Amino acid sequence: MTDSSYDVIVVGGGNAGFAAAHAAAERGRRVVLLERGQRDMSGGNSFYTAGATRINHGGFDDLKDIVDSDERHDRTEVPPYSSEEYLADLIKVTDGKTDRAMAEVLVHESQDAVRWLHGLGLKYRLMYERQAYDRPDGTYLFWGGLHIGNVGGGEGLIADHTAVAEKLGTEVRYGVRATSLVVEEGRVVGVRATDETTEDELELRAESVILAAGGFEASPELREKHLGSGWSNAKVRGTPYNLGDMISAALAVGAAEGGDWSTCHSVQWDAGAENNESNRELTNRLTRQSYPLGMIVNREGERFLDEGADFRNYTYAKYGREILKQPGSIAWQIFDASLRPMLRTEEYDMPGIGVHQADTLDELADAMGVERAALGRTVDAFNASIDRGVTFDPTVKDDRRADVVPPKSNWAAPIETGPFYAYPVTCGITFTFGGVKGDLNGRVLDQHGEPIPGLFACGEMLGGLFSGNYPGGSGLAAGMVFGRRAGAAA
Repeated sequence: MTDSSYDVIVVGGGNAGFAAAHAAAERGRRVVLLERGQRDMSGGNSFYTAGATRINHGGFDDLKDIVDSDERHDRTEVPPYSSEEYLADLIKVTDGKTDRAMAEVLVHESQDAVRWLHGLGLKYRLMYERQAYDRPDGTYLFWGGLHIGNVGGGEGLIADHTAVAEKLGTEVRYGVRATSLVVEEGRVVGVRATDETTEDELELRAESVILAAGGFEASPELREKHLGSGWSNAKVRGTPYNLGDMISAALAVGAAEGGDWSTCHSVQWDAGAENNESNRELTNRLTRQSYPLGMIVNREGERFLDEGADFRNYTYAKYGREILKQPGSIAWQIFDASLRPMLRTEEYDMPGIGVHQADTLDELADAMGVERAALGRTVDAFNASIDRGVTFDPTVKDDRRADVVPPKSNWAAPIETGPFYAYPVTCGITFTFGGVKGDLNGRVLDQHGEPIPGLFACGEMLGGLFSGNYPGGSGLAAGMVFGRRAGAAA
């Protein structure tokens, strides 16, 4: 069945795909968005996020008109986060491997993209529970450059996007799996797809096709091929549909590979929860991101990374792979009674999560299946090495160090007061960093660096921004910025 009555086809119904669809529809283009999931499984990876979005801004006064009101605002300090700081963070966490031209676009257009979407109907708020500490005087200090997010998290983000698409006249077709691209005389003129409800084979045609179908993180085979041995053991945090189909389709018509295919965004993920893959109810809350406050050990009772190397926004996306390397691809985050009240409520206080609690460290080791003496040696050495003359302050990099190997560079607090807690964590994969190569307007490039007529990409499919790591919240921002650009150019 062929339908050639569209101007723009968008493949993928996550944040980037919707941003592209909105930008095209605003120009009067007739847009259809193809979403692999049925309505109750739609939204791509974006549905599973907390909605945190990293943007450049001049402080709280620069954000007041785009965030929902909150009675805490009068007691809140939000430090400015300049485009220069944003760029420096991108360069730092990717070890200089970010595509500099793409990075410049992202850091200068991120706030404007959020303002555009807010004007269309998306709702934002300050993320108190994730990005601020309440101080003893009753005030709040935001930290880490990541300050705003969607009302309702990823679920709210997709609900808002869907409402905007309806208002703009975009047709959203659910349960449609795109499989290949239609090319005539060197130009991409459509998409072949399967309607997974009716099993009909479809051929949809348009002047432009925008690919926003994510990476290949849900494919164990492609993970093993490109990320390396053992990656088939990672848990898929988000959508089960990101199998790399449309990356393969683009490569098949001559697209060049872009970005770093050997690394990905991966986090510490609950290893003990019963349903810890693509969980639509708990979504992002199966992450365990209070680790900078405690210590992490493997099943041999040994530490293997610097929990306090930086704010979690700059380390969490790379520490999943470090856990994957450990025996059994498992580790435990350990806290004592003095630290336990500081853990994120939305991640550590839910029923059904993986946790061991014990009155003594020996009993905790037994519950973990770790040798008592090994855990005891690690904790004793850690506690003895802490410079207790330095004040513990989680709102800043406090230089309170544990001088062990590996060191803990900040926020070193002794594990000494029972009861003790151990949260089992494994590697949860979020998205892959490799995709297709594009220009700054999302036009997909061929092996010679020339645009493939009619073909665009955005979101996680567009490689180049990230390598090895990424600053938290920059993925959603990039989807908005480059989705908007692709939709404006298509």
